[in-house]
Amino acid sequence: MKRIASAAFALTCAWIATPALAGIAADLNEIRRKGCDRKSGVAQPLRPDKELDMVAREWSKGGRLHDALARSDYRATNSASMQIAGSSDRATILETLVDNYCATIIDAAFTEIGVYQQRNTVWVVVAKPFVAPAIKDSARVSSRVLTLINEARSQPRKCGRSSFNAAPPLQLSAVLNQAALIHSQDMLEHNLFQHVGSDGSKVADRVSRVGYKWRTVGENVATGAETAEAVVQGWLNSPGHCANIMSPGFTEMGVAFAVDRKSEAGIYWTQVFATPR
Repeated sequence: MKRIASAAFALTCAWIATPALAGIAADLNEIRRKGCDRKSGVAQPLRPDKELDMVAREWSKGGRLHDALARSDYRATNSASMQIAGSSDRATILETLVDNYCATIIDAAFTEIGVYQQRNTVWVVVAKPFVAPAIKDSARVSSRVLTLINEARSQPRKCGRSSFNAAPPLQLSAVLNQAALIHSQDMLEHNLFQHVGSDGSKVADRVSRVGYKWRTVGENVATGAETAEAVVQGWLNSPGHCANIMSPGFTEMGVAFAVDRKSEAGIYWTQVFATPR
């Protein structure tokens, strides 16, 4: 996702949320809590976010919400927009928003809100922000992935049309973690989502380069998943990736991610399987 630094700076300097806009957000949260259109509400309120306020302001200039998000520093994994024109009266604005956008207001998938008002028009953006794991948490994330993978291997499973018996647990390998990190960083740097590296290397080449002497080797890759749980579930849902996870021919694994909020996918994952010679 491309962003223009100078435009972001201008927005930061020019836009300050007002109490009136904060009031609209608070009113929508009250509706969200109580529910509307005979639908139940949700307990989690929408958090006001200044960057999302700026997205709403940028969207007010015209065009699509997607384009306004692309011009901002806010990265969303899920978003929706609401626009009301014709009145500056807060009660009327709220009533019209509820009448037209009840399902969006009470959607638990959204966690943050941004609002912008200009005369008798209001722009509202709700979103779930992209929240990737921090690099400092890599060891914890790798350990969690290993736990989830071994839980999956502990019971019989179907991967597409293929059936697998339970398999012994894998061990985490620091050397395979390094091979996984090299490929994740390469995919991020070159905007790739494939098993072939930017230099033409395959997983066997990368594992050999880090000094691991292997007998069998395999690889899973993924993009966009924000948690260990999400990336493992995505792999288990894919027959080929699932088959790698369940293969009794592997005894060790490594896993690593690379993050850049401004990149196309945001986060790139690599999981490497192997059995040493």
